[in-house]
Amino acid sequence: MTYTHGHHESVLRSHTWRTAENSAAYLLPVLRPGMSVLDVGCGPGTITADLALLVAPGEVVGMDASAEVVTQAQFAAGSGPGVENLRFEVGDLFALDYPDASFDVVHLHQVLQHLDDPVGALVALRRVLAPDGVLAARDSDYSAFTWAPADPMLDRWMSLYLAVTDRNGHDANIGPRLMGVALEAGFGSVAVSSSTWTYADPESRAWWGGLWADRVRFSRFGEQAVAYGFSSGEELEAIAAAWLRWAQAPDAVFVVPHVEILARD
Repeated sequence: MTYTHGHHESVLRSHTWRTAENSAAYLLPVLRPGMSVLDVGCGPGTITADLALLVAPGEVVGMDASAEVVTQAQFAAGSGPGVENLRFEVGDLFALDYPDASFDVVHLHQVLQHLDDPVGALVALRRVLAPDGVLAARDSDYSAFTWAPADPMLDRWMSLYLAVTDRNGHDANIGPRLMGVALEAGFGSVAVSSSTWTYADPESRAWWGGLWADRVRFSRFGEQAVAYGFSSGEELEAIAAAWLRWAQAPDAVFVVPHVEILARD
């Protein structure tokens, strides 16, 4: 599998900002103490650790395909408040080493958009879900991102990002399709909601613009854009400058929409 973003510091800077509150609020009313949770594609584990606190003493497993990022998650969990019901593992969601019906909750945040077979992924995860369990998934819709003020180089960033993800066989606009993906995977009931991340104050604008300026220049996204012949180092520098220019505008606003599902048999 080709992961468009990779694990450059600028990518993990974004991932470690995520919490259960700002990235999984739709799931929180479902959680109860004692539930077991599998957090697929857990990244650096910040959401996972929050989930572990909410369902303690239930077992929580954070799983990611990257050994590097799992090591980071383990280190962060070990240096933070003690969460005895939490562990992290390297794993492949298409080859899960868990018995049938192992978990009450399976959670995926921004994972399905990076897979070439999202239906197959949910089929595999449905196997390890308890009969009365819930699968929770949240993904964005890149084409629905909106921002002000307008900048043609940010428009170019979007078209470039969509070209790279399409070349990788992934759907960066999968959010609205999550319900259909879950139904095709065999789930009988799918509740749909939506939410956004909004960056409009000076601090959040500087953070969001700065990390994307770095991601354009230094992450695997930028590397792939050049390797695939879609862009050049010079153009990526111009796009990075546009991100920093946007972040400094006094009227800058950036909205990232997400669609989320709670799927049950």
